[in-house]
Order: sequence, then C-alpha cells, then structure tokens
Amino acid sequence: MVSDKETQELSWVKRGKQRREIIVHIEKYQTPTEIAKTSGYSLNHTSRILNEFKKHHLVKLINPKEKTGRLYQLTSSGKMIKDKLKKKD
Repeated sequence: MVSDKETQELSWVKRGKQRREIIVHIEKYQTPTEIAKTSGYSLNHTSRILNEFKKHHLVKLINPKEKTGRLYQLTSSGKMIKDKLKKKD
C-alpha cells in the first residue's frame, strides 16, 4: 500500500515533464552528466531537477564533499516512483 506522502511525491513528479523523464533514467551511482546524456536534457536542467529530487528525498547524494563527479542514487521512495512510472509506459 502506498502512503499519503508517497502519493504526494508521485503526483509531484508526474506533474513535471522533465521530472518524469529524468527520474526514469537514474540508475545506481550516476553523475549528473551521465543522467543528462541518457535523459536528453541539458546538464543545467538535470542538475536543477536533481536538487529538487534531493529536497523531496527522492535521490541521495553519495559523495557530498566532492565538487565534481558527484554520484546520485534513488532512495526507496524514488525507486517506487520510478517503478510506477515505468509500468505506465
């Protein structure tokens, strides 16, 4: 069963085309550049979306002290949303 918080987060991601398209391209331990290349969005857009995802606890920054080569991975909430979005395809 999906909680109210997860339902709100799923709705928030679905409302944004860039959010929908970027979250499904996030795999384990990826840099913003890698995510940008696979999603087709610019690095600026991808970084902005990743920061939004971080605030919503959908992604986790693995190496926050690094200035370059930062690695992101989906949280359990992020994975749930990605799975639900992929099932709709």
